[in-house]
Amino acid sequence: MGVMNKFMNFLGLQEDEVHEEHEPQRTAEHHEETETSVPEARRNKGNIVSIHSQKNVRVVLNEPRSYEETQEIADHLRNRRPVVVNLQRVRPDQATRIVDFLSGTVYALNGSISKIGPNIFLCTPDSVEIHGSISETMNPEN
Repeated sequence: MGVMNKFMNFLGLQEDEVHEEHEPQRTAEHHEETETSVPEARRNKGNIVSIHSQKNVRVVLNEPRSYEETQEIADHLRNRRPVVVNLQRVRPDQATRIVDFLSGTVYALNGSISKIGPNIFLCTPDSVEIHGSISETMNPEN
């Protein structure tokens, strides 16, 4: 057997014919084992495991007091944590800037942002789906 044949055999591109001539019975058993284990190995390689599966999902509650705290919220989203943002403690102009920034962040992460109350937003990464909606009441006395 030449060096090239050994190399091809090592890579599995060519079967080892020398062993078949010397030990036909043992090689036949070996080929049967190989034939059954190769499809099993291919089946095992076909298993797909999500690297983003999370057993414990943590929801972060955040109540920023200034626009500068928005980066912290974006970091939570990048780490695949949903964030509830309460904007009741910031001025309306800063609340608008924060919502604009978070809208861009969730867009870049393929996530979503939903208003769940007056000045309260739910920002989620792409691994979290939001179903349903909360409608705002027109009359606060009801």
